[in-house]
Amino acid sequence: MTHRFSLRVYYEDTDFGGLVYYANYLKFIERARSEWVRSLGIDQKTLKSEHGVVFAVRHLEADYIVPAQFDDLLEVRTQVERITAARLILSQEVCLCEELLLRARVTLVAMDVRGKPKRLPAEIRLLQP
Repeated sequence: MTHRFSLRVYYEDTDFGGLVYYANYLKFIERARSEWVRSLGIDQKTLKSEHGVVFAVRHLEADYIVPAQFDDLLEVRTQVERITAARLILSQEVCLCEELLLRARVTLVAMDVRGKPKRLPAEIRLLQP
């Protein structure tokens, strides 16, 4: 199952050369992950208040292939690679039409508000990659 999230590149996302500044891709894929979780019917505020669970990025690998430019309409594709008791490993791609611009692999960990590892709630652990 691939989640798709569209976004437009604004002037503020670009560098002096008119290309998307590299760090902004991390914001793009973060927004897509948040929308993916929301699309599953999981409210992150409720997850924190009722289960005491928050997510943090533990590891991220990104391969910048082709730069996006001002006013491009991008699509971020998010897919689950693996789920363990306390980790989610996701693959994410940023595309312009069908052209791959960035490929990332993100490891998220579940933890409590003090930063200690915590089990993922069952509704997340049961997701199938």
